[in-house]
Amino acid sequence: MWALRRASNSLKNRDISLGSFRAGCARLESASSYLKNDTKSAEHAPVFPDQFVSFKRYHHKKCESFKFYNGRHHFSSHAGMKSSEDEDDLEDGFSELETAASANKIQASKTPFESDNTLISESEISDVDSDDEVSGLKNELELSDTVAEGSKKKIEPKRDTIRLLKAIMNAPGLSIKSVLDKWVEDGNEVNKSDIMILNSNLRKRKMYGRALQMLEWSGDHCECSEKDYASRLDLIAKVQGLGKAEIFIEKIPPAYIGEFVYRTFLANCVLTQNVRKATEVINKMKSLKLPITAFSYNQLLLLYKRIDRKKIADLLMQMEKDNVKPTAFTYNLLIDTKGQSKDITGMDQIVETMKEEGIEPLHETRNIMARHYIAARFKDKAEAVMKEMEGGDARENRAACRYLLVLYGLLGKADEVSRIWEICQSDANIYECLAAIEAWGKLNKIKEAEEVFEKTSSRWKRPSAKIYSTLLKVYADHKMLAEGKDLVKRMADGGCRIGPQTWDALVRLHVEAGEVEKADTILHKATQQTLSKPMFNSFIAIMEQYSKKGDVHNAEKIFYRMQKAGYAVRIRQFQVLVKAYVNGKSPAYGMNQRMKADNIFPSHQLVEMLNQVDPFKKTAASDLLD
Repeated sequence: MWALRRASNSLKNRDISLGSFRAGCARLESASSYLKNDTKSAEHAPVFPDQFVSFKRYHHKKCESFKFYNGRHHFSSHAGMKSSEDEDDLEDGFSELETAASANKIQASKTPFESDNTLISESEISDVDSDDEVSGLKNELELSDTVAEGSKKKIEPKRDTIRLLKAIMNAPGLSIKSVLDKWVEDGNEVNKSDIMILNSNLRKRKMYGRALQMLEWSGDHCECSEKDYASRLDLIAKVQGLGKAEIFIEKIPPAYIGEFVYRTFLANCVLTQNVRKATEVINKMKSLKLPITAFSYNQLLLLYKRIDRKKIADLLMQMEKDNVKPTAFTYNLLIDTKGQSKDITGMDQIVETMKEEGIEPLHETRNIMARHYIAARFKDKAEAVMKEMEGGDARENRAACRYLLVLYGLLGKADEVSRIWEICQSDANIYECLAAIEAWGKLNKIKEAEEVFEKTSSRWKRPSAKIYSTLLKVYADHKMLAEGKDLVKRMADGGCRIGPQTWDALVRLHVEAGEVEKADTILHKATQQTLSKPMFNSFIAIMEQYSKKGDVHNAEKIFYRMQKAGYAVRIRQFQVLVKAYVNGKSPAYGMNQRMKADNIFPSHQLVEMLNQVDPFKKTAASDLLD
């Protein structure tokens, strides 16, 4: 741990540009299945109080006639299995009905409670600070069921469970309880295993409102465990806000309130970047003498990475004092942080420390390393890491192919992309397809990217929105506005859900084409038509264009809309906003006070810009006049 902390000490004194993890509060995709959101509870304070660093200072009902199986209830599994034709259309053509006890190693989302090492490229689903960032962290911070202890056996979903899932998905948004009541009245059985499977699939589709109604219904008729309450708490936080979630905690029987419940709430505080609430959660856990586990520390590291990177070393010191060992996720986060700061030597030191601690870097770790090597133009190092990922034969190392495709694309090696894709294409999974489209796009081979898209979309009745969004990004990168519009029309005609990723691609398409006002209109309409949260990049891309023009009014408008959408104010927004004042040659009255109110401490560059737009700046002429 000492070596790890020493390798990270430079973070205190280095102003680095980091990739950010996606911490936007995931909301339900459809208004019809969305409960009212409590926005008043989301208060943000972007800087930790000093005492937060030093934690040492802190001091049922039984089943009735509803035929429930009163067994062990975990969170919904990231498990997947091949399913029948009846379920082919359950999720955009890619769904494999998830079970409560089968593990899918390539599934991107894993439980934050059991697996902290989920790191993927932010280019997949993200609200990163910049399109130029190489990679970053994505921790979905969503509850999901784990594999039952001592069992890896797959649970085959019943056909009735599939029918019930379809009924819930197709029902009006606030009628889920009545659907379940009718289901039982018709003589159908709903047991704990069914609830687990339904919860897993509804979460996977981000149908949090429906999942919440279902858990409320099941809780009225069956005894709950701490994990049941934690799952419900997580959904309340996502759907109704942190305030309602906090009220729910007070209603949980004391016997079921433990570390699991509080770290669930902590994860949602991190999701919304609510530092004040996160601080309160840690204080509460300390007062209850609950353990601060590696998971909780990793959540704090994620929050520090976004809010105050200089305190990462202090947090590592506290981990050492509390004898909490870093996990693979901890190392991955620090490796990514060093890579983003262009400190390749420091990154290598952390990797060595990781190995010395007996944690062998997995594909995710090597992917992060290789991306940073490429960005820093250490191509030889990147290729060496990629050879380790591939092993002797990529066919035997299929899990690495999804990463290798994009990495070879970044290196500009078309032959290698073609070689890896040849291995995958006959039975490529969703991640390999997305990676291939992205890789060909980076190589400026649009035709090949389109061919992968066509082959992929023809395999399912309803292709995933991710496939469309990935190709849209390729079109945006190459300023192919007409092709992008045609693809979106095709997407809508096919009944595919248009969500934040698609909006972001559309915004970029129009921004690259010089149609900033059109991009602004698209994003504004999108936010009015659905309660899904637009991506951070979508706002910033438009705001930067207004800033370049010196359009202070519209830059301020986007700044306000970002706050309204739930994004905590960070220095990035102020940098873009102040630049608009500079370019517009407009005085920025009260800007320093605004930043102080949001606990934003300006960088050297921002201070220089603030001086340029200071309405009370003293000059030689003003001194004479005074």
